[in-house]
Amino acid sequence: MSTAEEPNPLATADAAETVRREAGDSSADGREAGNSPDSREAGSYSPTGDRGAGSYSPTEDREAGNSPTEGGEAGPETGREAILRAARRAFTLKPYAEVTMRGIAAAAGVSPSLIVKRFGSKEALFNTVVDFRPAAAELFDAPLSDLGRHLVLTMVDLRDRLRGDPLLRVVFSLGIEDERTLLRARFREQVTDHLTDILAGPDARLRAELIAGQLLGLGATLSLHRPDGATAHTTAERLADLYAPGIQQLVEGS
Repeated sequence: MSTAEEPNPLATADAAETVRREAGDSSADGREAGNSPDSREAGSYSPTGDRGAGSYSPTEDREAGNSPTEGGEAGPETGREAILRAARRAFTLKPYAEVTMRGIAAAAGVSPSLIVKRFGSKEALFNTVVDFRPAAAELFDAPLSDLGRHLVLTMVDLRDRLRGDPLLRVVFSLGIEDERTLLRARFREQVTDHLTDILAGPDARLRAELIAGQLLGLGATLSLHRPDGATAHTTAERLADLYAPGIQQLVEGS
């Protein structure tokens, strides 16, 4: 009889949910044919089903009498930052059709009309959320000789500033297949391809994919072991001391 401890399925599910939620602190069944989110050339996603469960009309809240003040935001985080953080979380945890502008507004502490004013539509907000270019620009803004350490320090900094992971949503999004396909295509184009272009030497694509995996692994580890794990109580510099050398080896191809 084996004495090995069986994994606790509830604990495993809790851990996965923790990482998924961290990824958000970053799919409509009724869509008509031909409206897949895989519109990479135009860079946008336009599901016909948006006018159903996921749609928002700027007059709806005013008519219902439950709109916050026009420009009102709550707490230290305001405007675009708060909206994007709430939207990342919403689009990670729910299929596209189930996400509403009202729900994002409530989570961000702003009025729905402010989201419409700043982003125009749920479609435009979704396309902003699946854009990895801002994070990639910061992550890769260092000479190759110091890129490994820079990647670790910047990941920690981005997580602090965004109050969530900038990359993990590519793994844990709950959207339907078309949405997940779009999200992963954007990640490959804006993160992996970008990194491939700046690496020198042989096997650049392979090394870029492995580096991307290291960054996703770092983000998952930091999320899983919050708030009481060793990583949660370690400085960014110490994390870089331990984690960056392996990434730097991949950067240099050695």
